[in-house]
Amino acid sequence: MPAEDNPPAPPELVALAHAYGVDSTYDPGSGPVPVAPGTLVAVLAALGVEAGTPEAVGAALERHRAEAAARLLPPTVVARAGRRTALDVPAEASVVVELEQGGAWTLPRGHSHWLPADLPLGRHRLRARAGDREAAAALIVAPDRLPGPDGRGWGFLAQLYSVLSERSWGMGDLGDLAELAQWAGHELGAAFLQINPLHAGLPGAPSDPSPYRPSSRRFADPVHLRIEAVPEYAYAHEELGEILRRARSLREEVLEHDGLIDRDAVWAVKRQALEVLHTVRRGAGREAAYRAFVAREGEWLERYATWNALAEAHGTGWRHWPRGLRRPDSPHVTAARTELADRIEFHRWLAFLVDEQLGQAQRAAEQAGMAVGLIHDLAVGVHPDGADAWALQDVLAEGISVGAPPDAFNAHGQDWGLPPWRPDALAEAGYAPYAELLRAAARHAGALRIDHVMGLFRLWWVPAGNPPTEGAYVRYDAEAMLGVLALEAHRAGAYVIGEDLGTVEPGVREELADRGVLGTSVLWFERDWRAKGEILPPERWRSGCLATLTTHDLPSTAARLSGEHVELRHRLGLLARPLGEEQAQAAAELAEWRTELTRLGLVPEGGEPTPEALYAFLLATPAQLVGVWLPDAVGDPRPQNLPGTWDQYPNWRLPVADAEGMPVTLERLAASPATTRLVAALDEHSGRPTPARGAG
Repeated sequence: MPAEDNPPAPPELVALAHAYGVDSTYDPGSGPVPVAPGTLVAVLAALGVEAGTPEAVGAALERHRAEAAARLLPPTVVARAGRRTALDVPAEASVVVELEQGGAWTLPRGHSHWLPADLPLGRHRLRARAGDREAAAALIVAPDRLPGPDGRGWGFLAQLYSVLSERSWGMGDLGDLAELAQWAGHELGAAFLQINPLHAGLPGAPSDPSPYRPSSRRFADPVHLRIEAVPEYAYAHEELGEILRRARSLREEVLEHDGLIDRDAVWAVKRQALEVLHTVRRGAGREAAYRAFVAREGEWLERYATWNALAEAHGTGWRHWPRGLRRPDSPHVTAARTELADRIEFHRWLAFLVDEQLGQAQRAAEQAGMAVGLIHDLAVGVHPDGADAWALQDVLAEGISVGAPPDAFNAHGQDWGLPPWRPDALAEAGYAPYAELLRAAARHAGALRIDHVMGLFRLWWVPAGNPPTEGAYVRYDAEAMLGVLALEAHRAGAYVIGEDLGTVEPGVREELADRGVLGTSVLWFERDWRAKGEILPPERWRSGCLATLTTHDLPSTAARLSGEHVELRHRLGLLARPLGEEQAQAAAELAEWRTELTRLGLVPEGGEPTPEALYAFLLATPAQLVGVWLPDAVGDPRPQNLPGTWDQYPNWRLPVADAEGMPVTLERLAASPATTRLVAALDEHSGRPTPARGAG
C-alpha cells in the first residue's frame, strides 16, 4: 500500500504506541509505510491500553510515565553470565538477590547498582527496598553464548507422519522415528534427524492437519504413539483383534492403494485401542513412573488434561463453553474436574505414554551414535481454540492473530491464525510460561528448531477483522527471550537452530549468531544481492547454520530439477505471472546452477544438475549442519505443504513416495538404490568412507 494512501497516526498516538513497543511504520521492501491509526488503537487495546480518543491517549501516556517513574524494578531482569549488568535503582536502595540454588547476595549500595558477573546461571529473585517502597522481580541469568555442534555433520529432514513402516497404523509413529534414527545414525553415519512439530493437534474431525497450528505446544500428540510399544499392550492385545485388523487396513490403504494419510481415521483406531489399554492395571513400578511424571508436569498437565476432557463434553471452541468453564482457574472448572476425573486421568496417561516414547526415540538416536540426535521443531504459536489458548489466556493477546506484512513475495500479507504472547504479560510472569514451553520441547531433543525465530524480536499483529495488510509490528524484549531460550537449552544440553528465512530485520541474524543460535540457509535463496543476485559461492556461506535444499513449504529437489513445481502451481492457479514466464525463470535459474556446479567440478561439462551434486555443493560450504530432505532420497517430486492452498492440495497428508508417486515404506527406503547413491555422494563429499548398507 503506498504511503500516501495510509495517513500517519497523530504524534501522541505514535508516542503511546512506541511506549508499549508497537511500531508505527513497517517496510515492505519499498520504503516505510505508516500503520493506520485504527490499527494502532486495536493493537494497544489488546495490550490493555485504551487509545480510542485523544483524551484517552493523553491519559494513557501520563499513566505510563507515572508507572515507569514509580517502579523500583522492572518485572524481569535478564543478565548474561560473565558480564556485569547495570541495575538502575535509587542510590539509597538496598538490593538482594535470592538465588534459585538457595542463599542470597546483598549488593552494595550505589547510584546505579551492578549485578556481579559471577552470578550463577538460573532463575533467581531480586528484591529492592528504597524508603517505604519495595519491589520484587524475576532475575534470569543466562549463558553468554550457547556452544555449537562439534565438527560438521549431515542428517535427514523428515515429516514423521509421512514415514510409514510395515508396522505403522496408517501414518508414521514414534516407533518409526526410533527405527529411522537407528538406521540413519548407525548405518549411514547421520548426525541428526530433524522432524516436524509433534505438538498435540486440535481434537475432533475433520482435524487441522497442519503441525504448525496445534492445540498445545507443551504436550505431544498421542496419535504418534506406537501402540504395540505401550507396556500395557502385552496384557490386552488379545482384546484388540478387530482393532488390529482395522489398523492393518489403514496401512494398506496408504501403501498399496496410493492413498493419503488420514490422521482422523488413524486416531479413531488408536484411541479405541488406548481406551482398552487404559483399563489394564499398572504394576507398582509402572505406577510409580506415572506418578513421578504427573508430579513433574504439575499444573500444566492438569490444565491440558482438563481442557481435553471438557472439549469431549462441550466441543473445542472454549469461548463458547458455559461461561463458568471459560477460565481454567474458575470454581466451575474445579467442580468439573471432580465430575470428569476419569476422563482427565485418561488424558494425563496419554501424555505420559507420549513422553515415554519420545524419550525412547531420543535414546535410540544417541545409541546410534548421532552427534546431535533428534531435532524437534517448536511452532510459532497455537490454535486460538486449543488447550494452550485456554490455559494461557492471561499471557496471550486476545483478538489478535500473528502473520506477516505485505512484501515483495506476497503483496497481500499473511494471517496465520495464531494468538501471540503479550510481551508485557510475559515479563510480569517472569517469562515462566515461555521457559516451561522451551523446557518441555528440549527435554527429549538434541537440538531445538525455533520456527520463525525472528518472532523473538518482533511479531506482526493483525487485529481481528483486519486483513493482514492492516497490522503492526509489536516488539518483544529480545534480550529476555534469547536469555530464557539460552538458559533452557543449556540446561537440556540442546543446540538451537533458528528458522530465519524470509524478511529479517537488520541485526537479527548477527544477534542470533552472537548468542550461538544457528540459522537456516536454503540453497535457492543464498544469493549475493549486492552483485545482481548472483549465486553465493560456497566459501562465502555462513558456518553457523543448517544448510538445506528445501523445506516442508518448498518444492522438492526433484520438482526443482524437472520444473514440475511450476506446473503444479499453474494447475492450481497460484502463479502470479503467465506460465511461460515462470518456466523461463525456472529454466534460467537451473542454467545458472549448471554453470556453477560445472565450475566446481560437481557435474561434468555438459551435464545436468542432480540432487547428489546439489548436496555436494552444500557440503562444500562451511555450514555446520547439512540437512537432507528425506523424500529426496527416492526422488519424491511432491511438496508436503503448498502455501496458498487449503483443500486444493493434500497438505500434510502425503506419505514419502518414489518418482512415480508410489508410497515407499521405511524398509524399502532404507534398501533403495537411490538412497544408496545419495548417501554415497554425501559420504564422498563429507570425507567419510561409505559404510555398508542394509534395510535397518
